[in-house]
Amino acid sequence: MQNFREFLTGPPLPTKEIHHEKLNKIRALAAFSPDALSSIAYANHEIYLGLVVAGAAGLAYSWPIALGIVALMIIVAISYIQAIPAYPAGGGSYTVAKANLGKFAGLVAASALLIDYVLTAAVSLTAGVAAISSAIPQLWPYRVPLALFFLVLITLANLRGLRESGSLMAVPVYFFILCYMVMIVIGLFQAFTIGPNNFQLPKTAITTPVSIYILLHTFASGCTALTGIEVISNGVPAFKQPQVKNARITMIVMALLMGGLFMGTIGLTQFLGVSPLQNETILSALSRKILGSGVFYLMVQISTLLVLSIAANSSFAGFPRLASVLAQDKYLPNQFAHLGDRLVYTNGIITLSVLTSILIIAFYGDSHSLIPLFAVGVFLAFTLSQAGMVVHWVKSKNSQWVIKSVINGTGAIVTLIALSIIAYSKFLDGAWLVVILIPAMVLGFTRIHDHFLELSRELTLRGRHPPNHTDPRPRLIIPISSVHRGTVNALEYALSITNHVTAVYVEVNPELTAEVREDWKTWGQGVTLVVVQSPFRSLIGPFLDYLFEADQKADDGQLATVLLPEFVPVKWWHHLLHNQTATLIRLALLYNRRKLGTTRAIIDVPFQLKK
Repeated sequence: MQNFREFLTGPPLPTKEIHHEKLNKIRALAAFSPDALSSIAYANHEIYLGLVVAGAAGLAYSWPIALGIVALMIIVAISYIQAIPAYPAGGGSYTVAKANLGKFAGLVAASALLIDYVLTAAVSLTAGVAAISSAIPQLWPYRVPLALFFLVLITLANLRGLRESGSLMAVPVYFFILCYMVMIVIGLFQAFTIGPNNFQLPKTAITTPVSIYILLHTFASGCTALTGIEVISNGVPAFKQPQVKNARITMIVMALLMGGLFMGTIGLTQFLGVSPLQNETILSALSRKILGSGVFYLMVQISTLLVLSIAANSSFAGFPRLASVLAQDKYLPNQFAHLGDRLVYTNGIITLSVLTSILIIAFYGDSHSLIPLFAVGVFLAFTLSQAGMVVHWVKSKNSQWVIKSVINGTGAIVTLIALSIIAYSKFLDGAWLVVILIPAMVLGFTRIHDHFLELSRELTLRGRHPPNHTDPRPRLIIPISSVHRGTVNALEYALSITNHVTAVYVEVNPELTAEVREDWKTWGQGVTLVVVQSPFRSLIGPFLDYLFEADQKADDGQLATVLLPEFVPVKWWHHLLHNQTATLIRLALLYNRRKLGTTRAIIDVPFQLKK
């Protein structure tokens, strides 16, 4: 099993290698930007679907809506560029909101971001499969298994480590950028030489008048183009030194590419009057219009598939890191805080992969069905982050704090307006689920944090003094099911600790009791054997009742220590062949551990089987 795991994810890396796992700007752009760059695929398609209901008159608003989204994109990008040097340890919106707006705001931002990461992975993978299915329609019925296949590949790549995943992502990301830049340049040349075209919509299409609601609904859908823009600010620690400088340069390059690709494709779609066929994406129709249906068209579709498939890598970069920050702050289980064998947050990666697969299966691999859940969490995190940065600059009053406050304040206002539009127009489409889920997650984080605070209070040695007395020798009680080598080994260990040892046999089959008594006379070394009657053939209840009675009778200020003999099979499936009585007793004792107001010790004495 160990060899198979190392074959999939690679051999363990020593901690000293962590500095060698940092990313330079080229690999970082490939690792952190796929979500942001590839969001044009589903954002463009959602804008088309939102406006086509109003016919050509509605589609005429594609360009103005795109301009509004790009303006919003610029404001958000500048705001996050400012946040990088202010918070170089990562954490993004959660860290900024928690530090400046308080714990509750931070947890709301964290909940929104975690939801966003899961949805990003699911939408990216399903949209990628939709892109290649547009070129190869025979693949359309197999969208779910294809999306899950690419999810497994991305998961394994990330489990192998930062450097390997960054290198793996570089080729498809830069291939995608090259293909789309070439397509846009050729499209611009055609636009200037051939001139504009009108939208050729089906004559049977039923259109509705253009309305404010349609425009707002489309704007909300198109705002998914901003997803992933915050990932770099979350992942600053993954950069090579100087981390802040490299992260800011990478963020600027990513924002320029996002805006250029988005405006280029939207502008050409409207100018050339592009309309997709049935079961075709708008970008597939655009590339077919510009490049024809030959090899170059297929290259664009393949590049779209690849970049959308690995766009989930932005989530795999952001989700585990944010989960690690939350775990370090005691809002998530400790398992999320620690690096795995390959110097990556293994538990966060696996958790994200499982949640993403559930969404892909539950929504039948349809990215359009997932989009309504998408943008609420994204813009809620944006708004809290920008508002938090305003408070940060006002408190710090460092160089140019007024200008910085105005920039982030503007970002907070415009993202809040966008959030209001999205929540209003998408609420009945599925955004209500996110509205319910975020408070539930905040409550869960709070309960986890309360547990860790209580744990700290109960474990602390502050205010206490070292013990200056010794407890009496413990009383040991050994539950046995029969007399065998494992039982005898456990008995010998018990007698090495104390002379106060009692063996307990719960009688579920009276026909076997005589044999057990006879064997105990030979192997029991003079230790008392107590036979407890069980008229209803239960093991756990009668044994716990005997413990309770024995402790009351002894009245020595302690609970008896339970010593559990247990044989351990060699193969995992051998465990399924046995009753696991020792495990059940252990769980029952832990659950009832404070029945008498003190602690009961439990000792396991394993007997390792050889075959």
